[in-house]
Amino acid sequence: MKRKKVILDTGPLVAFLNKNDAYHNWAITQFSLMTPPFISCEAVLSEACFLLRNFTNGSKYVIELVERELIVLPFDLEAESNAIKQLLDKYKNIPMSLADGCLVRLSEQISDSVICTIDSGFKIYRKNKRDIIPLIIPNNL
Repeated sequence: MKRKKVILDTGPLVAFLNKNDAYHNWAITQFSLMTPPFISCEAVLSEACFLLRNFTNGSKYVIELVERELIVLPFDLEAESNAIKQLLDKYKNIPMSLADGCLVRLSEQISDSVICTIDSGFKIYRKNKRDIIPLIIPNNL
């Protein structure tokens, strides 16, 4: 059976790096079960760096994951701006963040993918307008 490519959201990344995060143990377990590289986007890294700004070397560790090619960033926001605008408009009542929109679009581009998240909004979002997005998400969400 072919392994699905993992698209990484902000929450699990922050939880993995922050031992005080409520989802830290869950994130550690999930990362041990997944095979890198993980796919993400600059918007996710920006959110993660912001959330880890008060932790010693928090942002540095995020960037080092990219340098070590454990996280790859194939998404081109400029090329996908129209699709992202449509997603942000469609889900404006949830609301959808830029990072979430980029990840939904990545899931449309990479058919054999699953999104690793702690954001329950992904249970509502749809790829290709109506398809459920496969998720790795804590059971309590």
